[in-house]
Amino acid sequence: MKLASIQTAHGARAALAVADGYIDLHATDPGLPSCTKALLAASPAIHKAAADTAKNPKAVKYAVNAVKLLPPVPNPGKILCIGLNYRDHAIEGNRPIPPEPVLFGKFPNTLIAHGEPIIIPKVAEKVDYEAELVIVIGKTGRHIPNSPEAFAYVGGYTCGHDVSARDWQFRGEEKQWIIGKTFDTFAPTGPVLVTADEIPDPHKLQVQLRLNGTTLQNSNTKEFIFGVPHLLWFLSQCITLEPGDLIFTGTPPGVGIARKPPILLKAGDVAEVEIEGIGTLKNPCVAES
Repeated sequence: MKLASIQTAHGARAALAVADGYIDLHATDPGLPSCTKALLAASPAIHKAAADTAKNPKAVKYAVNAVKLLPPVPNPGKILCIGLNYRDHAIEGNRPIPPEPVLFGKFPNTLIAHGEPIIIPKVAEKVDYEAELVIVIGKTGRHIPNSPEAFAYVGGYTCGHDVSARDWQFRGEEKQWIIGKTFDTFAPTGPVLVTADEIPDPHKLQVQLRLNGTTLQNSNTKEFIFGVPHLLWFLSQCITLEPGDLIFTGTPPGVGIARKPPILLKAGDVAEVEIEGIGTLKNPCVAES
C-alpha cells in the first residue's frame, strides 16, 4: 500500500493513496484506525481491510488537488538520523568508513510535508540538502536481531530530506550536529509511505536529489555501509523502537557543501528528493520572514 496522512474537517486522517486521490480510511470503514501510526501497528487483517478500501465503491475519497497533505507520520515518537552511511559519500569527503553508525536526532518542529516550504533561517548562511531513505517502524522492538528477522519491525519507507545548516552543524570545537539539523522545517518527508511488502529489498533503491531541475545527488542504497537490519539492531540496543518512529538512513554523495564552489539552498529554490519505488518529495525554499 501507499499510505498518506491528510488534513480533513475531522482532523488528520490516515489515507490510502490511489491513482485519482486519497481514501480516508476511517471515514470509509470506522473499524480502521484514523492515524497512520496506529495503522502501522495494527494486525495483518486490518492492513488487508485498509487495502481493500480501494475496491469500495462508497469509499470516502478526496481528489489530489482538494486535500492538504501532511507528513506520512505527522506525530512520530522519535526522529532518529544516521550520518555518513554511504561508502561513496565517505569517499567524497575523504573520511574513513565509520566502524559503527553515527547517530543524531531531529525534533518534531522539523517535520513538514510534500509541497510545504523549507524556511531558510535568518541566522544560517550555509543551508545544505541531503536526500535520504527513511525507515518507518511498524512494530515495537528492543534488542532487534541483526538478521533478516529485523525486517518484521519495518512498517514501510518514505522519502526524506535532511536539511542541514552546516555553519551551525560544524561550529566550535565540539560541533553542534543537533542544532544544525533541527531548525524549523528541516525534515520534509513524503509524499507517501510505501509499506514494506512493496519494497522487498531496500538496499537496491536509486536515490536522487534535484535542485531547480538539476540532479545533484544520484546514488543507490546498495552503497549503504550499514543496512536496515544493522541499523535496527544498533539503535534498539539502547532505544525501544515504536510504530511510527522515523529513521533517516544517511545521504549519498553530491551534497552542496562538498562542491567547489559550494551549492547551497536559498530562497526561490525548489528541491526534489526522488526514491525508486516510493515517489518524489518536492519542497520550495523561502526566506524566514
